[in-house]
Parts: sequence; structure tokens; C-alpha cells
Amino acid sequence: MTAPAGRPEDVDTGFWLWLVALPLMMIGYVVDLVTVPVHGPAVLVYGVSAIFLVVVASVALTFLLLMRVGYRWARTVLSGGGTATIVYAVSNLFADRPPAAAMAYAGTAIVGSVCIAGGVFVLHRQDAHAFFVR
Repeated sequence: MTAPAGRPEDVDTGFWLWLVALPLMMIGYVVDLVTVPVHGPAVLVYGVSAIFLVVVASVALTFLLLMRVGYRWARTVLSGGGTATIVYAVSNLFADRPPAAAMAYAGTAIVGSVCIAGGVFVLHRQDAHAFFVR
């Protein structure tokens, strides 16, 4: 298969769906972090968690940019990571949280998971599949 002359709409749509999901999932993570009781020094736990969040978000954004230019392996990593993220977010929906935090987490996790699922789906359609040749 040869790559089309331009980037297919499905690739752009998948990119934007993922880009919408990224901050939503980050917000859900922060809501979850703030509402769970901390065992140990709070400053250390929050500091390590903030570094972890920034690193994971930066790696995901890097993979998104690489996927957008046609790297098949970046799409594969995003698909696997997206599936794991959806499973984690959905399994955490029923954790014990205060009502406001539960609503905030549920809203961000559900909308973010739907965006990720949609992004994975459109990135594997036929037109998009032909684009990934690197």
C-alpha cells in the first residue's frame, strides 16, 4: 500500500479526539489524587504524582505528534495505552469518593474514555490505515 498524498481526515479526527481526551484524563487523575487519603508525607506524594502526570502526558503528546505524521508504531502504542486507560478509568468509576469528586471524575473519565475509543477506532479505519507507512 502506498500512502495517500495528504493526511486523511480520519487521522486528523483521531488526533483531535485524543487531544481532547488528554486534559480530561489529566483532570480526572488530579481529582482522584486529591480526594484519596494520602499515606505518608503529602508533599512527597503530590510532588511525585505531579512529575508522573507531566511525564506521562508529555509522552502521550509526543506519540500523538508522531502518529500524526504517519508512524505506525506510535498508533500501535497509543491504541494499547488507550485501551489500558479506558479499562483503568472505567474500573475506577465505582471507587469511594465524595459526591462532587465522584461527579467530576465520572464526567472526565467517561468523556475522555469515549474520545479515546473514538480516536482508536478512526485511526484503524481503511483510509487512516493506508496512511501509516513509517
